[in-house]
Amino acid sequence: MAALSTSDTVAVIGAGTMGAGIAQVAAKAGHPVLLFDAQHGAAQSGKDKTAKGLNRLVEKGKMSQPDVDDLLSRIQIVENLSDLAPAKLVIEAIVENLDIKQNVFAQLEDICSADTIMASNTSSISLTAIGAKLKRSNRLVGMHFFNPAPIMQLVEVISGLTTAKEVADCVYETSLSWGKKPVHAKSTPGFIVNRVARPFYAEALRVLEEGGADIATIDTALKDVGGFRMGPFELMDLIGLDVNYAVTLTTWGQFYNDPRFLPSLIQKELVDGGLLGRKSGRGFYEYGDNVPKAGPHNADKGLKPSKIIVEGDLGPAEVLVERMIKAGLDVERIDDQDSMVDRIIVGHTHLMLTPGMLASELEASMIMEENEALVLFDLAIDYAKTTRITIAPSDTADEEHVAEACGLFQSLGIDVSVLDDIPGLIVARTVAMIINEAADTVHKQVCSVTDVDLAMQKGVNYPKGPLAWADEIGPDYISAVIENMGRTYGEDRYRTSILLRRKVNTGKYFHD
Repeated sequence: MAALSTSDTVAVIGAGTMGAGIAQVAAKAGHPVLLFDAQHGAAQSGKDKTAKGLNRLVEKGKMSQPDVDDLLSRIQIVENLSDLAPAKLVIEAIVENLDIKQNVFAQLEDICSADTIMASNTSSISLTAIGAKLKRSNRLVGMHFFNPAPIMQLVEVISGLTTAKEVADCVYETSLSWGKKPVHAKSTPGFIVNRVARPFYAEALRVLEEGGADIATIDTALKDVGGFRMGPFELMDLIGLDVNYAVTLTTWGQFYNDPRFLPSLIQKELVDGGLLGRKSGRGFYEYGDNVPKAGPHNADKGLKPSKIIVEGDLGPAEVLVERMIKAGLDVERIDDQDSMVDRIIVGHTHLMLTPGMLASELEASMIMEENEALVLFDLAIDYAKTTRITIAPSDTADEEHVAEACGLFQSLGIDVSVLDDIPGLIVARTVAMIINEAADTVHKQVCSVTDVDLAMQKGVNYPKGPLAWADEIGPDYISAVIENMGRTYGEDRYRTSILLRRKVNTGKYFHD
C-alpha cells in the first residue's frame, strides 16, 4: 500500500516531547497537522517549544526562517478530540496506560472516517490488547518513534494480531516518505529495540554485582573496546534509572519472569533511594560543577615481551598477530593441527580470547608448567584499531603473569584494564547476549534479520547490527561463549537461541 499523500491530514494526540516531535516530523514532510492535548494549553506549549528548537536551527544556519515559518504554519492547535475528524492518520502519544489508550481510540472510531489509520506510539503495551475493545481493530497499528523524534531515524511499525497488512504497509511507506528508517515487527513485549537492548544493561550490572570491574571501567570497555557510543551506566543515568528499571520490570513480567530479563538489585536500590541519574544529581555517577569525572582502571606498565609464540588460530582475534608483527615484535607462529589450544604465549603467561569461562576454570583443564598461568582477554570490535583491552587473570596468576600480559598489549599501544576472574569479561558476554536475543527475536517471528539489525543501529546507535556482527565474529564463537557461561553459572539465563545453534550446526550465517 502506498504512503499517505502530503495533502492528507495527520493528527497527533499528546503534545509532550514525543508528541510535539512527531507533529514536527509530519509537518516537515508537508502534511497538514492537527495537534491535540487533553490538558488545556499543553498543545500550544508543545508547539511553542518546537518553534524555539527550530529557531535555534535558524541561528546555526541549519534551516532558513521561511522554511521554519512554513513548517509551523502547517501545525494547527485544536481544542477538542472531535476536531480530529479530517485526519487520515491519527498518532497517539499519551500516557502508557492501556485503559486510557483504549478509551481514546474508541472515541476516535466515532469521530474519524472508517478508513482512518489509528496509530499508537506505545513502547510497551500490546497492540492486540489496545485493539481488543475497538470495532475496527484492523485499522490500529503501532508507530513507535524514538526520542527525539525529529532526529532519531527509527520507527517500529507494530502489527497486532488483527492489524490489517495494508495498514502496516501504509504506515511503513509513510515513515519512509518522512525520511525515517522503519522496520516491521510483531506485537510482543519490548517489540524489537527494548527487548534486544536489555542485555546491554543486564550484563554490565551483573559484572558490577560480582565485583568484576568498577562502573567507569565497564563503561569505558564497552565504548573503547566494544565500539558502543555510550556505556550502559552512562546511558542509564541519562535515561533515568527509574525509567530504565521500569522497562526492565515490564519486560521481565511480560515474559513471565524469564531469567534473561531479570532486574538488578543494584538498580533497584538506587531507584528506591531516589538516585535516578542526571535528573537527581546522582545515579551510578555523581553530577555537578565540581564533581570530577570517574575514569577507568588502567594497569601499571608491564613487561615488554622479548618473544611471542602464537599457537593455533586466534579466531576473531587473529588480526592481533598482524598488529604484533607491524609493531616489530618477535613473533613465532606454530600452526599445530593436533593442538587443542589456540593461544598466545609470552614468557610464563598463556593468553586466550575469552570463551565465556572463568580463567581459573579453563586453566585447570589445560596442561601447563608449574610456573605458568592463564590470562584471558576480551573481545574487541576491531583488534586492528582498539586502544584498550580488558584482561582477567586466573586465580593462580601472580604479578609477573599480569605484567607479561599487560606488557604485550601495551607494546601495541593498547591500554589495559585488569578485571577479576569473571566469565565472558565485559564486551564478549555483552555482545554475545545481545546477539543471542536478536537471534531469538527473529526465531520467534517478531521481525526479520535485516530489520533487527537496522532497528538496533538506528534506534539505539549500536556500532553494528547484532546479527551482522555475529556473522563477522562467527556464530560458533558467540554460541560457545553463551554455552560456557551457561555451564559456569548453571542458570537458564544463559541459554543459546535455537536459531543461533542452527547457524552453528549448518555452518551458515544469518545474512546468507
